[in-house]
Amino acid sequence: MIPLTLTRLKNLFLPLLFLLTAHHRLTAQACSTAQGNQTTYGTGNVWIGYVYTGMNFNNYQGYVNEGSASSPNFDENFNGGNGGATYNTNGCSITTLQFSVRYKLTQSFTGNYTITVGGDDGYRLSLDGGATWVINNWADHAYTTTSYSVALNGSTNFVLEFYQDGGADRVTFNITANCTGTGDPTVYGTGNVWNGYLYQGMNFNLYKGEVNEGLASNPAFDESFGNPGGTAVIYNTNSCTITTQQFSARYRLTQNLANGNYVFTVGGDDGYRLSLDGGATWVINNWADHAYTVSSYTTPLSGTYNMVLEYYQDGGLDRVSFAQAFSTLPVTLTRWSVSALDNNQALLKWSTTDAVNFDHFVIQRSTDGSTFEDIHTVAAVPGDSTAQNYSYTDQDNWDGKLYYRLAMVDLDGKTAYSNIVSLSLQSAQSIRIYPTQVEGGSFFVQTTTSIHQARLELFDMSGRRLQQNDWSLLQGRQQVTLTNGASLPAGAYIVRLSDHQSILAKQIVVIK
Repeated sequence: MIPLTLTRLKNLFLPLLFLLTAHHRLTAQACSTAQGNQTTYGTGNVWIGYVYTGMNFNNYQGYVNEGSASSPNFDENFNGGNGGATYNTNGCSITTLQFSVRYKLTQSFTGNYTITVGGDDGYRLSLDGGATWVINNWADHAYTTTSYSVALNGSTNFVLEFYQDGGADRVTFNITANCTGTGDPTVYGTGNVWNGYLYQGMNFNLYKGEVNEGLASNPAFDESFGNPGGTAVIYNTNSCTITTQQFSARYRLTQNLANGNYVFTVGGDDGYRLSLDGGATWVINNWADHAYTVSSYTTPLSGTYNMVLEYYQDGGLDRVSFAQAFSTLPVTLTRWSVSALDNNQALLKWSTTDAVNFDHFVIQRSTDGSTFEDIHTVAAVPGDSTAQNYSYTDQDNWDGKLYYRLAMVDLDGKTAYSNIVSLSLQSAQSIRIYPTQVEGGSFFVQTTTSIHQARLELFDMSGRRLQQNDWSLLQGRQQVTLTNGASLPAGAYIVRLSDHQSILAKQIVVIK
């Protein structure tokens, strides 16, 4: 029984002794002769690296230097060891197995740079003294690298941390200046020739330089970036090259456009968008990944426009195109305006010239700026190309914003549209239609004056009349029940109150 007991004790004791020895090796006391304070940053391109036993900066052993006066780049293999070599510091030496190093450098950089860090095993890089990590690959792995592009301006506190768990032991740092474009990327092209500004990155990240598109005779262009096959290639600008993989372009052109109808067609693979007002709004917007697709926009224009065409490519094919078509208007519109009258009605005025072979105007109105209805037709002065003035009063009092445009129709049926004008009106104080949000199937009409032969009509947003209520005399407050309230879909509707002349129109929203 005694030999069995001793054997069992030995079997228990030896593994415990091994674990205690390994733990003592990994958590040994800091080197008593270690130099360096673990906080000071290197300068003049020379890093100070603080070396520790243990993978989590456990026991400080001393410092080393990396980089040189000419460059902060370095590649450290720790004496060529493969886990277990001796590595000397200004203090104590370590055995390169389960250790860590924290490198620090304060250096001034101005410009755009790409930083590449590599390691076997974990590594991470900070540009703000360790508060955040712009590169973070803090895990066991074979030697690998990670890159990060950044614009630097002034002194930067670099912290590069590294640990080794076992096997090979290597850490590298490389910083290179990126080529950046020259010139001002806000300048517009003229004379039908676009100024195009190219960027590496899909969100106009790193400006690379300028190109031109279009000809003096025509601003149209179709650019495949020298790569019809979908494989990334090098594309030249006036300053630097880009790689046609995840890049973006912003084209600018100022055009003086004669009075007429214009059709703009833009295509792209991937995202594209077109602005006529310097990028404030987008008349074409297809800003998403997709195969080559085209979009068109038609509008009457006259005057000077700052056009911006933006494009990005995410991967695969890379193509962007622009085309512009023009046709003269059937009449020249020299003035077109809307103003509010004292009785809360809208007064429309317009003036024309060159009404040759021209037939009539159709006044159109909208409450949302996109869906228009015909409200009145005005015949043109026959056979007259001289200046003419026109006006029309819209008697539909409206509580809110109204939009108007003119459809201008030639004798042969050819139609063009004016630009959209708008104004905001408030309902007359003596009449109220409330509440705006109708729940429960009824709302109220209230007036402080008497209205004879009053008619209330309910329309859907397509102009279809759904309900009509008539009163020989309307005064005070009157409840109106929706005839088909139970089946009426939730949504927006127009209520119009009149006494054979429009008095008030208001939008309500039915809630279920």
